[in-house]
Amino acid sequence: MKIRHLFIAALLSISLPAAADFTTVAEVHELALSDVRVPATPSSGIVFRTCADCEMQVVRVTPDTRYTINGKVYDLKEFRKRVFNIRDRATTYVGITHHLEADVVLAVSVSE
Repeated sequence: MKIRHLFIAALLSISLPAAADFTTVAEVHELALSDVRVPATPSSGIVFRTCADCEMQVVRVTPDTRYTINGKVYDLKEFRKRVFNIRDRATTYVGITHHLEADVVLAVSVSE
């Protein structure tokens, strides 16, 4: 009987950390390329809208922001050139990883 109680106590103590409060650190927006304006410089901002009726919002990018197209990493200059050459902007998706506390974009990822 004591072994059963010890076993239950051990299971409860293991499950306590799982009940901790979670804090959202970053948010990822998946948007159509037609709703995104890529940044002009490494320290400017990316402009996007999260829904058809939403206002455009600007979030700062940094020189550390990572830019990818189909999983391949590019610098901002090459990224801009490749994005501007995409013709079907309504069906091309962009993932924007927004760090909420720092209020900066960590990554911009395009999937064609």
